[in-house]
Amino acid sequence: MSEAPKPDGQAVERFRIVMLPHLDAAYGFARWLTRDPIEAQDVAQEAMLRALRYFHAFRGEEARPWLLRIVRNTWTDMRTRRSLEKVPLDEADDVVEPGPDPEQSALAGDRRREIARALAALPEEVREVLVLREIEELSYKQIAAVLDQPIGTVMSRLSRAREKLAVALGGRLGKE
Repeated sequence: MSEAPKPDGQAVERFRIVMLPHLDAAYGFARWLTRDPIEAQDVAQEAMLRALRYFHAFRGEEARPWLLRIVRNTWTDMRTRRSLEKVPLDEADDVVEPGPDPEQSALAGDRRREIARALAALPEEVREVLVLREIEELSYKQIAAVLDQPIGTVMSRLSRAREKLAVALGGRLGKE
């Protein structure tokens, strides 16, 4: 396997402009993949290094899906290499949003934690497509590129993910 050329100063600057705005998306996706905030930092950092190393191969297509595919591949490689066991998702952030009504803020925090638990309990193949669509707001075409799957597969997985999430939540989301 040939080694990628070392990026020059101009390439590094272009990388900063094009890719760094998507660093939060890379970490967020890694967080859902790994289900561990520390491991997610490692995955996101390694993915950014890989993205920089292979930035010469980036042809101006959409940056966020390109980077998220690298995040997914990095996670797959790291998991395979280390034979990681899945770690349950910690409780969603326990910070309650300040608001005029403390009771409503507490209920909203409970809802977020309940959704995060239900999402974390989904099988990985449907969880990742749901995260990419609903949290990262990628199009079906972009998700297909990230996952290297046909659009039809993305659509069916998304449908299954939504159904499983609705069952897990018992239809409670719209009732409060």
